[in-house]
This record gives sequence, structure tokens and C-alpha cells, in this order.
Amino acid sequence: MKGPLFYSKILLFGEYGIIKDSKGLSIPYSFYNGALKKDENPSEEAIKSNESLKRFAAHIQSIDNDIVRFDNEQLQEDVNSGMYFDSSIPQGYGVGSSGALVAALYDKYAFDKITVLENLTREKLLKLKAIFSAMESFFHGKSSGLDPLNSYLSIPILINSKDNIEATGIPAQQSEGKGAVFLLDSGIIGETAPMVSLFMESMKQEGFRKMLKNQFIKRTDACVDDFLKGDIKSLFKNTKQLSKVVLNHFKPMIPKQFHELWKKGIETNEYYLKLCGSGGGGYILGFTEDIEKAKQSLSDYKLEVVYNF
Repeated sequence: MKGPLFYSKILLFGEYGIIKDSKGLSIPYSFYNGALKKDENPSEEAIKSNESLKRFAAHIQSIDNDIVRFDNEQLQEDVNSGMYFDSSIPQGYGVGSSGALVAALYDKYAFDKITVLENLTREKLLKLKAIFSAMESFFHGKSSGLDPLNSYLSIPILINSKDNIEATGIPAQQSEGKGAVFLLDSGIIGETAPMVSLFMESMKQEGFRKMLKNQFIKRTDACVDDFLKGDIKSLFKNTKQLSKVVLNHFKPMIPKQFHELWKKGIETNEYYLKLCGSGGGGYILGFTEDIEKAKQSLSDYKLEVVYNF
């Protein structure tokens, strides 16, 4: 048995901001993916994945039937006979490893499921988001449901606010373009829950809340608009400012050994770094107007190009 593939995702803009109703833009990233599988002779990794799937299946069975109904019998049977999630998506890297698993299980076991082929109205998207949020809360304590939504639909999602999301198109990539969005591997596994609780703690301070609204969210919204319009000049101007805001106010979310590198990008304009997901490790997202220059400047690190301008 091998199920369909579900992709990882990248939240280009909106990390932390979307908790407080900023805009966000999330795109599928097919370089990493995962699928449900059964093997005759499972590897050690498969057995480990099956163990966690058993715990997740118990969570799924506890979800209120008013939200979503699952074929729990079939799920239980498959999990008991060794089903696991075969995934190349790195965990703790901010690219949606749990989101792809949630999408795969919904796709296979949900009754009355909303499919990608339907006319995806805002109501349907919000319903899916609520279902995925209830499922994914098993991993993060609190989940927006956006990662699985992206993975399930495999199309870019524009978040206008908590209750206003839509499928969107993004400008076509320029394969010859020098500008790029890239992932930089921090080499550290990040954990979402502690980072989010740190953020929530900071939110108790009035100064932080003001900064979030007047600087962070303002720049995030501008970046989303620029990206969708294809206004590259303005996008880089706003991304630079966003990178500064993050360095000044989200330092605990940036691994210490990257503080100088972050600053260097802002000073030289060779690249601008931002958080990918909740931070604390995993991938760091980079934007550059000249990918060759950025590669030279960051030659000690592994870069993966995600999108070309």
C-alpha cells in the first residue's frame, strides 16, 4: 500500500503575525513530501512512525463528530497492521512535517470530505482549516490549521485575516532571474510550542504589542501585497525592514550563531533573512536580489532555492 503524496509548505510571510491577524502567504514546496505506507518488512524508522501514528489515531478518534467524522475502524485496522508515514520532510524545520501527515489522514479516512476539485468557497476553506486545526493541535498544542490546508490543496494560500483565507495565484517564477527566495539550514531542530509560548509571553507587554501592530504586521502585509503584485523593488525594501524588526524584537527566535549573519545581510544588502515558521532552529528564510552573491556570502551554509524572481 502507498497513498498519494503530500507536500511540505513554506510560509513566505506571516509567521507570528497571523496569530494577530496580519496577512500571510503560504506556498507548497514539493521538494519534500510524505505518504502513508505499509511494508512487509518495516524498517526501524517505519516502526517508530507507526508508534506515533497510533497515538495520533487515538487523538483523531477523540475529535468531536460535529467537526469531522472519520472511518475510525479502518484507521485503527490500518494502524494496527503497521501503517506509517513515509516522509522526507524534516521535523522541526518549519516546513510543515505534521501538516502533511494531517492532510494524508484526512484525505484517506474522513467521511464527506471536501476535495480539491470542488469550487473552494471561503466557507469550505474555513471549514477545512477548522478540521485541520483540531487534528494538528495534537502536535503543537494550538494550531492554525494552515500547514495541513496548504499541504492538502497543494496551492498557494493567501491569509487576509483569521476568518478570511483564499486560494491564490502567485507570479510565475523567472527561471533566469537573479533574485531568489531560499532556505538556509541552521542545522538545529526547532520546537514550535516553546517559541509560541515565548511570543505569547511577550504579547503581555504593551510595547511589544505596539511594535507588532505598527512595524511587524505593517511590513508583513506590505510584503504579501508586493509579492502578489510582482513589485520586486518594493518587496525588497519591505523585506529589509521586516528583517530589521525581527532582529530587534524577535532575537530569542533566532539561533544565537545567526545574529551576526542576519545583521550582515541588512548592512551589505546581499540578502535579507527572516524566520521560517516559528524559528528557534530549522530553516531560516532568505531573500536576495542576486542569488550568486548571496551564495558567496553564505558559502559556509547549505542553501536551497525555493523561488526565482
